[in-house]
Amino acid sequence: MAEQRYGMILLHALDISVLSRNAILRWSRLEAIMCKTVSRGKEQRMRKQTSKIRIVLCCMLLGSLLSCQGSENNAPTIGVTAKEIVLGQAAALTGPAQSLGQEMQAGALAYFESINNQGGIYGRRIRLVTLDDGYEPDKTTVATKKLIEEEKVFMLFGYVGTPTSTVAVPMSEKAGVPFFGPFTGAEFLRNPVKPNVYNVRASYYQETEEQVHQLVDILRKKNIAVFYQDDSYGKAGLAGVLRAVEKRGMKISAEGTYERNTTQVQPALGSIREANPDAVIMIGAYKACAAFIKQAKAAGMSDALFLNVSFVGSMPLAQALGADGDGVIVTQVVPLPWDTSTPLVAEYQRHMRQYMPDTAFGFGSLEGYLDARVLVQALRDVGLSLTREALLKGLDTMSYAHFGGVSVGFSPTDHQGLDTVYLTVIKDGQYKQIPSLEALLHDKS
Repeated sequence: MAEQRYGMILLHALDISVLSRNAILRWSRLEAIMCKTVSRGKEQRMRKQTSKIRIVLCCMLLGSLLSCQGSENNAPTIGVTAKEIVLGQAAALTGPAQSLGQEMQAGALAYFESINNQGGIYGRRIRLVTLDDGYEPDKTTVATKKLIEEEKVFMLFGYVGTPTSTVAVPMSEKAGVPFFGPFTGAEFLRNPVKPNVYNVRASYYQETEEQVHQLVDILRKKNIAVFYQDDSYGKAGLAGVLRAVEKRGMKISAEGTYERNTTQVQPALGSIREANPDAVIMIGAYKACAAFIKQAKAAGMSDALFLNVSFVGSMPLAQALGADGDGVIVTQVVPLPWDTSTPLVAEYQRHMRQYMPDTAFGFGSLEGYLDARVLVQALRDVGLSLTREALLKGLDTMSYAHFGGVSVGFSPTDHQGLDTVYLTVIKDGQYKQIPSLEALLHDKS
């Protein structure tokens, strides 16, 4: 029959399965048998009814085909289901640098939980899978492999440290997994721009530039030494200091190093003490930096200024220093966590009290909280059809997004959201934000 032939041609053209074609064939044969066993009048009525059924069948098959083709073109996104979005994080939860990872994780979880309690993002809850790497790159490699291959995460979030990020980023690039909001200011994550890497915080170049600016241009101090961790983190900070002093036609007077995850600072102290520096810029973690400052003051360097970058771990540094902390300077990349006049900080404190009541307020958890807020906004902007490619495109168009007094912006040529560096100083175990190091001179006078 002509209709049967046309139907078969359509089915072959659409490449429907053999099973579907056979189903149509069986229906057509049944129709022919039925028509032979009825009168001519009834046959005409039956043909009208069966024509309607054929139309319905063809529509159902065509709809099924288009649905299958759509599924092939829009394969399920790894780490995303109708109910959740899975993020992966490797961070130091144990070991000498554990406070850094614990604070970063706590701040992020506080915001993610607040979003989940509101129904998530388009009905999807955020699940953060955090693995402990102890701030050791070898463990980071194992953790990252597990997160990508076994946990099947949508993206990597909030990694802690430069040496750890150094091994994780190539793995994320190879797997096509976004790498967002690492707790490091290393330049290799920023320049040249990496398509899948997005930083929220200011860089170590910016922090060390501000430190050198304050020391040289404001206080007129030119005898500057550098104490740094002997790995990619310490060398990234050292590069920033060298860049800043060379820009001013200067050189550093001395340098000393220590090994990561140790407090063996005596050799470095010996080298630096000989130069009798006006200031020591420190690129290390809190235990080693606290040990150096205590021993330096005990050795007669009480007049020297000690300046740390934000990664040091501000809260545990102040605790470890005790009375020796007064006057120690730390550059920060987020506002003061106790200044509730900043709306972001007020909301951060409220969510920390509600979801992370055992974690004290601090710079590390505020940074994790801000990173989580920026990411959630980006995920919302993408919409319901969330893919890795859509997220990266969305981040590239997130310019001047406001988060309670803090504005974050990305572009295709700039994958760093913030540029602001804040000056803080320890006084009686607490951090005070200051506009300039000149304030220290006024306090002493």
